[in-house]
Amino acid sequence: MGKVKAVFLDRDGVINELVYHQEAGIIDSPFAMEQFRLLPGVGEAIKRLHAAGYKAILISNQPGIAKGHLSWETFDEIKEKMKQELAKEGASLDGEYYCFHHPKAKVDRLKASCDCRKPAPGLLLRAAEDMGIDLAESWMIGDNLTDVKAGAAAGCRTILLGKVKCELCHLMDEEKARPDGITSDLDKAAKIILRKDEPWRSLLTRQTLLK
Repeated sequence: MGKVKAVFLDRDGVINELVYHQEAGIIDSPFAMEQFRLLPGVGEAIKRLHAAGYKAILISNQPGIAKGHLSWETFDEIKEKMKQELAKEGASLDGEYYCFHHPKAKVDRLKASCDCRKPAPGLLLRAAEDMGIDLAESWMIGDNLTDVKAGAAAGCRTILLGKVKCELCHLMDEEKARPDGITSDLDKAAKIILRKDEPWRSLLTRQTLLK
């Protein structure tokens, strides 16, 4: 059996909406099941990727338990809500890989510097080994430069979800993390990937960034 190709997906800000937690004054992952909201177009994007022969695999830092924001039980409830919302759109994920560690964790057993927390590529490498994935034919999609760095370190092409601003260009240069594409959402990212057989023109030339 030959190797397969995959699209690795960050969760928060890619699959579901980020949440403003007023009591903590932060924008972060959902801390309760009822806060989970699937972003528009996600189910259709995953179905198109599947139809093109890609596996859709979740790769996510989830330090909320380590920081004391939620329990393991609540985390599992949020996972189940995600599966249910995707199923309503006829979509599903082929795998889910999470890092629960944080170097400043309040939960002692989760306080660690590890090889699975992005920007380290550990979760992608583990998924590739588990599922026989050809990383050179795969993509990482995320809304943070840590996703770009993790994908690149694993040998994947990368797409950053967000708006292109000059400040972002400088930050990408400083972080040495330049994605192969930038777009606004998963639906548009899937379209970029599905055009990959066309002559590839990087979306990140200096000219296009500064227009």
